[in-house]
Amino acid sequence: MTNAHSFHIPVMGIGFTVDTPLKVSCFGIDSVISLVDDILLEKLRKMYCEKFEVPYHEITEKMEDFRAKRITSYLDLIQDLAQKKFEEFKNTTVETANGIKEYFNMLPNSSELKQEFIKMTQDYFNLDEVGNWVKEHMPMGSIDVNIMTKVDKENYIKKERLPSQFNDAHAALRGYAKSSLHSSVILSAGMNPRLYSYLEEFEDFHPDENGHIKKKIVLKVSDYRSALIQGKFLAKKGIWVSEYRIESGLNCGGHAFATDGYLLGPILNQFKENRDSLIQSVYDILVSALENKNHVVPKAPPTLKITAQGGVGTEEEHAFLLEHYNVDSVGWGTPFLLVPEATTVDDSTMARLIEAKEDDLYLSDISPLGIPFHSLKGNTKDEEKFALMDKGRPGSPCPKKFVALNKEMTDLGICVASRLYQHLKIKELDNLKLPQEQYQLEYWKIVEKSCICVGLGTSALLAHGLDTTTEGPGVSICPGPNMAYFSKVMVLKELIDHIYGRINVINRDDRPNMFIKELHIYIDFLQKKIDEAKEAITDKQKKNLSTFANNLKDGITYYRTVFNEVKGNFEATRTQIISDLDSSINTLHVLGAQIEEL
Repeated sequence: MTNAHSFHIPVMGIGFTVDTPLKVSCFGIDSVISLVDDILLEKLRKMYCEKFEVPYHEITEKMEDFRAKRITSYLDLIQDLAQKKFEEFKNTTVETANGIKEYFNMLPNSSELKQEFIKMTQDYFNLDEVGNWVKEHMPMGSIDVNIMTKVDKENYIKKERLPSQFNDAHAALRGYAKSSLHSSVILSAGMNPRLYSYLEEFEDFHPDENGHIKKKIVLKVSDYRSALIQGKFLAKKGIWVSEYRIESGLNCGGHAFATDGYLLGPILNQFKENRDSLIQSVYDILVSALENKNHVVPKAPPTLKITAQGGVGTEEEHAFLLEHYNVDSVGWGTPFLLVPEATTVDDSTMARLIEAKEDDLYLSDISPLGIPFHSLKGNTKDEEKFALMDKGRPGSPCPKKFVALNKEMTDLGICVASRLYQHLKIKELDNLKLPQEQYQLEYWKIVEKSCICVGLGTSALLAHGLDTTTEGPGVSICPGPNMAYFSKVMVLKELIDHIYGRINVINRDDRPNMFIKELHIYIDFLQKKIDEAKEAITDKQKKNLSTFANNLKDGITYYRTVFNEVKGNFEATRTQIISDLDSSINTLHVLGAQIEEL
């Protein structure tokens, strides 16, 4: 069955989309649950069991393989509840008829499903006829999951390290594999060969002879080369990648995986031009691997989707990605944080998001993973962090330890945002007897790290009125720069109508084109790297900065050609876009001179 919509809702944080499928899958919208925090999932499972009068049996940390079992149980519950809601929705009666009409009204006007429904009901609404058709043709949104591949902490019983299959990401994968879902797992944050190899152990990830895969693999990538390497690696394991989800390296929410200056447009064009060769080259490897493993071999390459996300904010941008780059779906994340019918955000955080302007949204260094992280100034988790610093006790008590990965100071992994790590690092720093200015700089690098593995889930607990004694009340929030241009709470239909160009919810007229916004963020990122390199730089680092700048220049050349040649798109803003490209190339010439002087 084809997708109902041409957009999907990506994973956001840990808790913001944790129950989104239960809210939106009945409308045919695909969405993603984060599997980082099994403690949060267990709390929500208990809440939903009580709400819907489903028997609940607690899965405690004393039970064997508790993390995987919690994840399986939560996903099965969400699947059951969402499926029941959808079946009730489809059971067309006089009472549900308006809901059915609303479902199809929300679809894009180009949708064949919508056209067929309109044709069937334009003269009269025959309950029996419509009911039978709806049951056969109306698709439910996919309940997908996300695993950050590098968040794969080793686990112990007392001092005995458990086998790698009990690492956090491995357990999350097993929890999903054993669930009843027929959907996709989005693997993000780069390649984890051991985790990828673990996929082989579960039959649901392998294709049948018709190319059908019960549980599909989606790779979130930010460039073509990475996609090809990972796709071939998995094919050698007998695993087909069903979707490459291309995300802007910097114009996105949450963790930002910057490319070497490669911009989204040229990257999408590379996928467009190489799509057929990508499918065939990976399929050839897959066939060979499956034959060697005595697995069923699909008769033809299984379906492959190319999707895109990061900074999309208008119908014109949405349509351009679909039509010019032939992507199968476009991810809309950040704006959905303002839609309570889709995401789970507490009232206080929602109010801060509504008021957020460009200067409030920044690319930070607060993530314990050491990856740039989009954040909102004044978030309550940072306020909590600063309060602890003022008391002379910087660092988090680290109640969940999902990012306890650093072994620099201890035999067992600890989190760099934890009180223990920061205490040890500050003690080490004190012994260096540095000049005050340099000391403060190094001190800040230690204490700026924030406990986001807790903070990104707390909003869901607050929104549902659940206990946060263990977590504390502080909330981390990870909107992309796009949040500056959305400034009110919306109902689901309102934002969907905006996506499809039926209304416009952006009141400002100064929002830059998504490609220009990404370019500006990359230029700021390059300036920061140049400033950091002024203290000391190697020849290799200098060469890398030059390559980064040259790749941005190549991207500008590409955009000039695209925006000058493509007709029917961005007509009203074309002059401003070209002007922004000219200004950016001048800035890059200045930065190039700074690099030469290093």
